[in-house]
Amino acid sequence: MMYALTQISRWAIPALLFIIPLYAHLKKVSVYEVFVEGAQEGITTAVKILPYLVGMLIAISVFRASGAMDYLVGFLHPLTALLGIPGEVLPLAVMRPLSGSGALGITAELIHQYGPDSFIGRLASTMQGSTDTTFYVLTVYFGSVGIRKFRYAVAVGLIADVTSFIASVIICHLYFGG
Repeated sequence: MMYALTQISRWAIPALLFIIPLYAHLKKVSVYEVFVEGAQEGITTAVKILPYLVGMLIAISVFRASGAMDYLVGFLHPLTALLGIPGEVLPLAVMRPLSGSGALGITAELIHQYGPDSFIGRLASTMQGSTDTTFYVLTVYFGSVGIRKFRYAVAVGLIADVTSFIASVIICHLYFGG
């Protein structure tokens, strides 16, 4: 079984790279021209979302450098301690909706400091895999199509992040103790 999965994994992308152009050729699609057109649209989209990305990255940098994240984590620590949530993962819970790379850095620090098989390491890994970078997603996807009023998307995204965080804590307590 493992051999079959290994072979499928090894050949999946090369097969797709062969099958898709072959299918397009059979359907009389000009593959190269369509590819170039898509690349042009990609560059246009990248240029359109650049101001949104720069604004978001500056806001995240100011949030971390000002000490606001440390203050927020300190403020929440008494509540989370009552709920059995290690205070060490709070910076990850705060950073994950803001920045994927920042959250990955915090996850790597936690795993390096406490070990991958520790409760904190497992919880950090579960949180990293079960939540999303809400503000990045809103910035990139909404910005690329010109949506300026997010309406309920921010609230729903943050509710999903909090739900994922709580689920991560519960699942890790159930499966790994802690």
